[in-house]
Amino acid sequence: MKIVFATHNQHKLKEVKTLLPSEIQLLSLDDIGCFDEIPETGKTLEENAKIKADHIISVYGFDCFSDDTGLLVNALNGAPGVYSARYAGEQKNEKDNMTKLLSELKGNTNRAAHFKTVIHLNLKNKSYSFEGIVEGHITEKEFGPGGFGYDPIFKPEGYNKTFGELSAETKNAISHRGLAIQKLVAFFKNRAL
Repeated sequence: MKIVFATHNQHKLKEVKTLLPSEIQLLSLDDIGCFDEIPETGKTLEENAKIKADHIISVYGFDCFSDDTGLLVNALNGAPGVYSARYAGEQKNEKDNMTKLLSELKGNTNRAAHFKTVIHLNLKNKSYSFEGIVEGHITEKEFGPGGFGYDPIFKPEGYNKTFGELSAETKNAISHRGLAIQKLVAFFKNRAL
């Protein structure tokens, strides 16, 4: 079975490929020749995930799923949220985003935050949604070379290391995206591919 994951992000693609059953051939936007700038105009992660998936099925005709992920920081009233990728500007620079976030939290003792991923799946003319949330807190500086995005400054609850320090296997098992993908995988397995 072929399905498109509506992303150009090779980190995300690699992460998801390791989790899906071997019966599923995962294609990226690059693989289908989609270089459209899909506007993420939704006010929620759910809306943005749906916008991307709906665009692929309507323009390219492929069954697909898309995700939208946000880091929601309690002390910042849920920011950066839907603007997580472009928090420090449209250049979407991970280092700039982390620097801005750490600057805004400087001196703040409330560093509680959570990552949330929403997956929207369009499959055989039906839509499905899956969600994963991981609680944690923002560290005062970066730790670890692994992961991407805000991983080096996010320490998940129950762990003494950031996502940037944890192994890919551990991160995939407990992360917001990992949890949402596990629900997607369970859905596919229940359909007896």
